Amino acid sequence: MNIQNIFLSAVWALIALTACSSDDKPVYPEPPVYDMSGFAKGADVSWLTEMEKAGSKFYDSSGRETECMALLRDLGMNSIRLRVWVDPEDGWCNKSDVLVKAWRAKNLGMRVMINFHYSDTWADPAKQYIPAAWEGLSLDELKTAVADHTKEVLNALKEKDITPEWVQVGNETSNGFLWEMGQADKNPAQYAALFAAGYEAAKSVFPETIVIVHLDSGSDNDLYNWNLDILKNNGAKWDMIGMSLYPYWAMVNGQETSSGKVITDCIDNIKKVSTKYDCDVMIVETGMECADDDGKLASAAVLAEGKTMLSRIIQECRENTNGRCKGVFYWEPQCKPSKYRLGAFTEEGYPTVIMDAFK
Repeated sequence: MNIQNIFLSAVWALIALTACSSDDKPVYPEPPVYDMSGFAKGADVSWLTEMEKAGSKFYDSSGRETECMALLRDLGMNSIRLRVWVDPEDGWCNKSDVLVKAWRAKNLGMRVMINFHYSDTWADPAKQYIPAAWEGLSLDELKTAVADHTKEVLNALKEKDITPEWVQVGNETSNGFLWEMGQADKNPAQYAALFAAGYEAAKSVFPETIVIVHLDSGSDNDLYNWNLDILKNNGAKWDMIGMSLYPYWAMVNGQETSSGKVITDCIDNIKKVSTKYDCDVMIVETGMECADDDGKLASAAVLAEGKTMLSRIIQECRENTNGRCKGVFYWEPQCKPSKYRLGAFTEEGYPTVIMDAFK
C-alpha cells in the first residue's frame, strides 16, 4: 500500500471512531482504493503549474475544490506524463518545474513518464528546434549534450527518490529531432545516433525504466515502418513504441475519412508494429473535441461523442491488441475550452463527461 493510501486509511478510521449506527455500533466506511498498477490510464499535465500560477482551480462533480492531479486520480487515472524543455524562456517545463510536478505525482502514488523534447520549446513533426545552447555543435558534441541533459534531469529525480516508469527520448520524432543534424529524411544515421545517446543516458540512471520512441499519426503504419527501420538498421534501441492518436487532427488534416477509421487503423498499427519489432506500445497522447470554433465549451452531443471515442480507444487498447498496448494518456485534459480544442474540462474547472471514459 502506498503512503497516500495509508494516510487515507488512517483518516477514514478516525472518522469511523466518531460515527455510530442506531445501535451505537461503530460504522467503518470503506476508504477509497486506487489501482496504480497494470494498464496505464494517464494524463500529460505539463501546463498545470503555469495554469495554477494564473489562478486556475479545479473541482469535482460535487463542487469541492480539489488539487488537479488528485482529481484525475479520483477520476480513474494512475499515471502522469511531464514534458521537459532544455532552457525555456519563461522557465515552465524546465528541470525545476518538472521536479515540482513529479514530486506531487509521486506523493499521490501515481506513476510518472518523463518526456524529453530536447528543445527550448515545442517539438513535434513540424518543428524540432535545437536548443540555443546547442547550436553549432558537432555530432559527437550534440550526442554528449543529449546525454548530459538526460542524465541531469533524471539524476535530479533520483535524488528526490522519484523513479519514472517511462522515459521518452524525443517528442513525436516522426522525422527525427534536433534538426537538421538529426533530421531523419536527411541524416538518418545521425538521427539514430542521437536517439541512442538519449537511450543509453536514461538507462545509465534508471536501468529498469522503459524507454519510449514516440511518433505522431498512430494510424499511419507506413510512417512507423519507415522511422523505426531507420533506428533499427542503424543500431539504436528502444523498449516501447509511443503513439499519438488524435481523431480530430487526422480528420482536419485529411489523413482519414472518419474518426472511427482513425481508431481502427491505429489499433491495427499497434498489432502490426508490436509484432514486427517485438515490443509493447502505448498511446502516449490522445484528446477529444471539447471546444467549438469560438473556443467555448462544445455541445453535449460533441462531448458525448468524445467520451464514446475515448472509451473505445481504451477498451480496444486493453482487449484487442494481443496484450501489447500498455496504456492510454490524455494530453492536457485539465485545459479549459479555448483555441486549443482538445482539453476535457469546463471553463469553471469541472471535468466534462469525456473524463468518464477513464473510470
